[in-house]
Amino acid sequence: MMIHKPKIIELPKILDDRGNLSLFENDGHIPFSIKRTYWIYDVPGGAIRGSHAFKKSNEFIIALSGSFDVILNDGQSEITHNLNRSYYGLFVPKGIWRYMENFATNSVALLVSDTVFDEDDYIRDKDEFLRLKSK
Repeated sequence: MMIHKPKIIELPKILDDRGNLSLFENDGHIPFSIKRTYWIYDVPGGAIRGSHAFKKSNEFIIALSGSFDVILNDGQSEITHNLNRSYYGLFVPKGIWRYMENFATNSVALLVSDTVFDEDDYIRDKDEFLRLKSK
């Protein structure tokens, strides 16, 4: 599965009276192999997370609990995705500016990446990002 633009991906749901289960696997449900996993939680009201782009990393973002908005900018246009179901995830390819806001109380954001942490992979200045995208 090759995806080169942001996309909502519906994950499998196994329904059960005792509680439902969803999952994703490397290169099966998401378009890359996982090298890093992290989660964001206890976000104070009004806080913004992210505000960067990656040069090399692709990510997949899921709202495991609660809801939040992911705002994406490709250098020309901006779109907001509200994540609020644990069986939908957002694939965000490299080269896309992203930030997350409007976290509901007790929200948990799960993020997986196809690279290990590398500070040099980050573009943290939006003006620099826009300059790079205009080339």
